[in-house]
Amino acid sequence: MSNEKRIYKQLDELSNDDIQRILDKNDINEMIYLPLSVAEYHPNWKYAQDLCVKLSEHPNSAVRSNAILGLSYVAEIQGKLEKHVVKPVLLRALKDAELTKGRAADVIGDINLFLGWNIGRKSLGIKQHNKT
Repeated sequence: MSNEKRIYKQLDELSNDDIQRILDKNDINEMIYLPLSVAEYHPNWKYAQDLCVKLSEHPNSAVRSNAILGLSYVAEIQGKLEKHVVKPVLLRALKDAELTKGRAADVIGDINLFLGWNIGRKSLGIKQHNKT
């Protein structure tokens, strides 16, 4: 079990100017929460998806981890994601040794549930059952 203490922080609803300021500043303390806030509150699901995809390649593992989680928020709240854009990001996240253990697998499971997708089964070692 990790010794890392989790702290609940209310997500701020950010304007586009706030989002750009945080991106330009690249302060890790703000960047960590950016994908979650945008995914939670931004009215444009594609903007939120694309920001999370971009931040999934950030050098900081906590930012990457929350970017992946942000994709789950978009799927749950907006009910939309572009499979051809998101699937490679999620499968790559499964191989990211620095991500919180199980984060990518949990997010894939959530997105599969929320959107009716069936991705990552082979990578996660899940066998598909034949319907009879």
